[in-house]
Amino acid sequence: MTWPLLFLLFSSFAFSHAQLTLDYYAKTCPQFDSIVRDISQQKQTEFPATAAATLRVFFHDCAVDGCDASILIKPTAFNKSELDYDINHSLAGDAFDLITRIKTAVELACPGVVSCADILATATRNLIVITGGPHYKVQLGRKDSLVSNVSNVEAHLTRANATVDLMINKFQSMGFDVKDMVVLIGGGHTIGFVHCKEFAHRIFPTPDPTMNPILVERLRKMCANYTSNNDMSAFLDVISPGNFDNVLFKNLMKGIGVLGSDQLLHSDPRTKPFVELYANNAIAFANDFAQAMEKVSVYQVKIGQQGEVRKRCDSINHI
Repeated sequence: MTWPLLFLLFSSFAFSHAQLTLDYYAKTCPQFDSIVRDISQQKQTEFPATAAATLRVFFHDCAVDGCDASILIKPTAFNKSELDYDINHSLAGDAFDLITRIKTAVELACPGVVSCADILATATRNLIVITGGPHYKVQLGRKDSLVSNVSNVEAHLTRANATVDLMINKFQSMGFDVKDMVVLIGGGHTIGFVHCKEFAHRIFPTPDPTMNPILVERLRKMCANYTSNNDMSAFLDVISPGNFDNVLFKNLMKGIGVLGSDQLLHSDPRTKPFVELYANNAIAFANDFAQAMEKVSVYQVKIGQQGEVRKRCDSINHI
């Protein structure tokens, strides 16, 4: 990336960021915070996988053209949306149900005011806190995207077999450094889950020699019928899957990473120091994750006439 382009990227980033405020809905929708908090807590209590599902949806949204709720738009007969991309087929319904619940309640309290993008960003932060992660500030005032196109996805999301070079390049293209990348992947995967088909090549038919044999045996039993059941999945942190903590990094140091792309973070000299730092220092992990999430949550946000406040989160207003 050239310096002029880098300057333009961060100038645009800074301008958009400046339009957001922490108290954006203080007068127009004072119930916003309590509505999101209460419904997020209720949903997580009912369905403990909600936090992981919502965090993944948030990342998949922000990575593709910014944090604008474009991932929430359902495909139609006339438009293949981001949800049509194969990686996004595995996004869990708990997250979409949560956003729908919150949007319904917010529309009853203050119709036409709160964007779906702000709901997704705030609910994600709340769920991270509920599961034991750090609190961070979420600035508000995002508008919802006017488009969602499947063709926009490929260049931005990485697959489970990605190399470290590819992961670094993807994050750098968004303005994030190696430390940001490692802490965000670790944070996203500490409560995350993945479908068996994404790591089946590591356990069938010949196991990856870098994997812990006990982990291989456990995953083989769990995923024995994955070819006939696409919903079969496993937690990415096999030790404390429901807790937002630094255990995933400890797992990587012991060779018990489920995804090959995760395990590579401990072998590559560019990423290994951060894996070891976060494995040994939970406070450093929490602080760095919070800072990185503040950056992610304002990535290429839409403001003003760049977007709209959707009446329904799954479709743009003029349809």
